[in-house]
Amino acid sequence: MLHALTGGSAARTAWRSGFTGLAAILVAGACSQPSAPVAPAAETTAAAPADTAVLTQRGDPTRVGWNRHETVLTQATVADGRFGQRIAYPLDGAVYAQPLFVPGLHGHNAAIVATEHGSVYALDADAKGAARAPLWQRSLLPAGAKPVSASDDVKCESISPEVGVTGTPVIDPATNTLYVVATMHGQAGIVDRMYALDVSTGKDKLSPVTLSAAVAGSNSSNGKVRFDAAFEQQRVGLLLQDGVVYAAFSSYCSRMPYEGWILGYQAKDLRQAVVYTDNPDQGSSGRRPGGGGIWQSQTGLVGYQGSIFVTTGNGPYNLNQPGGRNAGMSLLRLVRDGGTLRVADAFTPFNVTCLNDHDQDLSSGAPLLLTGQGEVLEISKEGRIEVTKIDSLGGFHTIDAPCGHQDRTDVDQIVQELPIQTVAGGVWGAETTWTGGGRTYVYTAGVADKLTAWQLVDGKIVEPAASQAPEGLSYPGGIPVVSSNGDQPGTAVVWIVGNQAGGPVLRAYDPTDLRRELVHEKLTGYTNFTVPTVADGRVVVGTQQSVLIYGPL
Repeated sequence: MLHALTGGSAARTAWRSGFTGLAAILVAGACSQPSAPVAPAAETTAAAPADTAVLTQRGDPTRVGWNRHETVLTQATVADGRFGQRIAYPLDGAVYAQPLFVPGLHGHNAAIVATEHGSVYALDADAKGAARAPLWQRSLLPAGAKPVSASDDVKCESISPEVGVTGTPVIDPATNTLYVVATMHGQAGIVDRMYALDVSTGKDKLSPVTLSAAVAGSNSSNGKVRFDAAFEQQRVGLLLQDGVVYAAFSSYCSRMPYEGWILGYQAKDLRQAVVYTDNPDQGSSGRRPGGGGIWQSQTGLVGYQGSIFVTTGNGPYNLNQPGGRNAGMSLLRLVRDGGTLRVADAFTPFNVTCLNDHDQDLSSGAPLLLTGQGEVLEISKEGRIEVTKIDSLGGFHTIDAPCGHQDRTDVDQIVQELPIQTVAGGVWGAETTWTGGGRTYVYTAGVADKLTAWQLVDGKIVEPAASQAPEGLSYPGGIPVVSSNGDQPGTAVVWIVGNQAGGPVLRAYDPTDLRRELVHEKLTGYTNFTVPTVADGRVVVGTQQSVLIYGPL
């Protein structure tokens, strides 16, 4: 899902040149003997076009989830009965991170898959039939370490039975380096480590580093708030921006104490470059109740024109006060300021206290950048659609007794605000957008809703919805993506993995009429917040113990 940027020509140019560079590096590498095992019976295949690469979560740093370079999968080719599962690879753990796609790796187009057992695999994405040996496989666990036990170590089974790699890795095409964060239980207790792996071999390009941080704040008796991996869960996809790899953190089932952290490390040497927490001053001396987790249902940190956009969860808010640094329950635009991040702009809902009281945090959803309109759309557990400007998020405006007026949609000073439960059940995930035939749509998939297409006209959501799929969704809803061959008619397809009556299913729809289902493939397993990876005729889906690859049969 690449080149979803509809604004920022410099960013587009950088990504395009990066993909070309990656393809050249990997095709050249195919001529040399790889140092990691290659599937012995697999035939080499032509490298997929460089612009089909998926090197970061949802395709590019804006996380829009629209792949505009899909020439194989069209409405006709997926609906003619010749689309289905081509191969299933057994793995050593569950897959929560989105699989990535690398063209031309040792003569193969490869799916890069990370597991909660702390492993990373490079798999032949073109193979069919029986599973083959990995192109390479790498355990990130050093001697004596093991994955974190969800039930025993952190008392949180939102990801279970073990926690290893959750946040989607990111690949730097200029250096052929894959960056990944692994959580583990070793002699020093629970730690997070960042790795820089050679995409061609899986071997370390740099020595891994253990993540740590401390900032000045009143959430500790000694004036320092310290990052503690035993309470901070790394779920959000990694962001590579301006030479820094960023990882964000939330909590393990709101176990105290915790804050929302963003830690950045230099891509060239893994030296720490940025430390930021959105909740440094909450507690009184000796007390750290916690709050402000950044999880976004695992959607990656959003990068755009040098800024980072995030939503934060339940926690204290005082950005409207002089010197205030607590940024819970907010949409933030952050910019780098030396060794930290600075809140350059923010939007906080008028009913923030009510949201905090009822665990209705914004960070269940991720920001959707509508760059063509210069807007940001976000939806939280409330199911309220809020649209604001990228360069003017809206600040904070409230009224007396806001909890008695939560039906109001005219208090927040933003572009558009629709009522609570516009998206039934709220959103645990991310939206996507697509423009075709002169119309722009936004696709939502709420927890107690159906996949829904909303038309966007003059920068505002039009009610009622343009179309809706007939199938209902259950928790956690779904995270849709779109593939198309540019603007060519009949090539656009909406893809979603949903946990529905009868079990989990990979589905595809006509984006102009969601009543028209194109693909219905029952899955053998399922993990929450699954994002299908669509690349050059393949649809890659991670499950509890495997990765499944679909395509033309």
